[in-house]
Amino acid sequence: MSQARTNARKAAVQALYQWQMAGQNLSEIERQFLEEERLKDAQKSYFVELFYGVPKNLDAIDQVLSEFVDRPVDTIDPVERAILRIGVYELLHRLDMPYRVVLNEGINLAKYFGADGSHKYVNGILDKVAQQRRAMEIKGKAKIEK
Repeated sequence: MSQARTNARKAAVQALYQWQMAGQNLSEIERQFLEEERLKDAQKSYFVELFYGVPKNLDAIDQVLSEFVDRPVDTIDPVERAILRIGVYELLHRLDMPYRVVLNEGINLAKYFGADGSHKYVNGILDKVAQQRRAMEIKGKAKIEK
């Protein structure tokens, strides 16, 4: 996966965190990120897709998450919540992206931004979502690997 796309995900986590915590207007947050050049090494189009796609599909994303988390979605640590929402968005809407890439990126984001051990939580939840929502892809990979 390209570093520019990874950087877009990192910026999206930060922007979604800001949106979740402050409730600011999405356009205002995006403007701040552009002005501060926080997207200079990121794939801007992918940042925009994630940053606007998660809130646009928030109800569906949180519904999926609620099936696999042990508490209400809005009580999950805000950093982990932003990472999980991005991962679920990608699992649901970016079928061109292999599920293993989505899981790996989520784990790396949690290691980078999250508390100690949060990557295990993120991995567990995203893996369960992938098992349900990408079952055909996973079964196809298992047949190829045998």
